Amino acid sequence: MSKPAPKAVVLLSGGLDSATVLAMAKNQGFECFVLSFDYGQRSLTELNAARRIVEQLDIAEHRVIRLHLEDFGGSALTDHSIDVPDHETGGIPITYVPARNTVFLSLALGWAEVLEADAIFIGVNAVDYSGYPDCRPEFIDAFEKMANLATKTGVSGQGVKIHTPLMNMTKSDIIREGQALGVNYAETISCYQADDNGLACGICDSCRLRAKGFEDANIADPTRYIGA
Repeated sequence: MSKPAPKAVVLLSGGLDSATVLAMAKNQGFECFVLSFDYGQRSLTELNAARRIVEQLDIAEHRVIRLHLEDFGGSALTDHSIDVPDHETGGIPITYVPARNTVFLSLALGWAEVLEADAIFIGVNAVDYSGYPDCRPEFIDAFEKMANLATKTGVSGQGVKIHTPLMNMTKSDIIREGQALGVNYAETISCYQADDNGLACGICDSCRLRAKGFEDANIADPTRYIGA
């Protein structure tokens, strides 16, 4: 009898990075259980993108969890009274959502315990990123240590590993990797303020990082932009 595939919970926003991570996890032989969040973000079109990506990659299960981080606000992504800037000025940007990855990883950890999965995949990156403190390797290492102290899984010895395969990759490297794995980037949304039709603004920090990645990779950008 063949050994069953290892299980992994994969966080999927619907963006370029998380779609690539999902394809990488599947390529590594994991049975992927995908977790997305409706957390009160400005653009919900990314959740539609997440659903399309899951269909494209034939994933075991996809759950979308509703959170109400907009009740706290404090970010241009969850508070409509704060404009999304067309450029960042240094420091931690206003598009940072307080404790977002801590909350997301905690819920992924809970599902991983129920599934008896020993892996969680998240698409954080320390190279082409916007200065978010919860995308740094120090944060991931600290969360993994906490996870293995605070759970039945960790105490029993199985433990859980937080996989961050994009951590040291440039955006162009990520795009090349995803293309090699068959990711259809036309189905992904990276824009902080995409419209209801899934059209990207082309001016926010995330759009600019994405566009530069395609340019540096010498691959045509399939993103649909407003006014294009």
